Amino acid sequence: MIIDPKDISTPELHGYLLGAVTPRPIAFVSTVDKLGNVNLSPFSFFNVFSANPPVLIFSPSRRGRDNTTKHTLDNVLEHPQAVVSIVSYEMVQQMSLSSTEYEKGINEFTKAGFTQATSDEVKPPRVLEAPVSFECKIQEVKSLGEQGGAGQLVICEVLLIHLDRKILNESGKIDPHKLNAVGRMGGDWYVKAFGDAIFEVAKPLKNIGIGVDQIPERIRKSTVLTGNHLGILGNVEQLPSQKDIQNFANEPKVRAIMGSFNNEEDIQRELHKLAADLLNRGEVNTAWKVLMTG
Repeated sequence: MIIDPKDISTPELHGYLLGAVTPRPIAFVSTVDKLGNVNLSPFSFFNVFSANPPVLIFSPSRRGRDNTTKHTLDNVLEHPQAVVSIVSYEMVQQMSLSSTEYEKGINEFTKAGFTQATSDEVKPPRVLEAPVSFECKIQEVKSLGEQGGAGQLVICEVLLIHLDRKILNESGKIDPHKLNAVGRMGGDWYVKAFGDAIFEVAKPLKNIGIGVDQIPERIRKSTVLTGNHLGILGNVEQLPSQKDIQNFANEPKVRAIMGSFNNEEDIQRELHKLAADLLNRGEVNTAWKVLMTG
């Protein structure tokens, strides 16, 4: 299926974009207008784009239905400061309530039941219940267009960070299982970014892996191993030595497979199943020995 954005309506295109580009982090943004009225609103067009200087960007797009602008955008143009808070699972329903399009001047902190905490460097208050909040000054507001649905990039330089100590691990780093963050999906869907939903993938930074192209063809074209398995196998620096492979051939599970099947194809399949199970458990070196034994 191929879609040309020019051939469909903006709402349809919006649905495809937001349904595919997921999960998206949520910026829970508090701002004030020139009179000091407070606004609080969530945005999932959001991410961090720099560490030096520390920069976050979120986008309160122009409304697709009538091309009007959101109060948050109006506010940062009047008073170029904001507090960007991170949304945890414990506050997601209140956050959603705050996205109601109340009239200008209505304080969503009050409507959604959040606590206003005085910021140290900026005028907008921060959400006390949020696990992390970033006090920011607005560097620039970059418009991507004047039509309905056009993004308005609010480029924020972080001045101060507030962290709830309860989300830190023993090393003082943020523990995702304690942060309990949520992400935005398409439509009404959200995702929990903790528990069984998260997993670790070793970054190929310390070592230079051999790459999938260097994996023997009989392994690379396995009908059992997945692309993820091949990616793990390709992240090793070198293959097991012939001595290690020969010694491993006497392992009970390998000997059982070798002794149970006469057909080479069946032996390969069972060895690959054993290797896949080892890879799923993180036993990469052992998996390589199994694969090279066959």
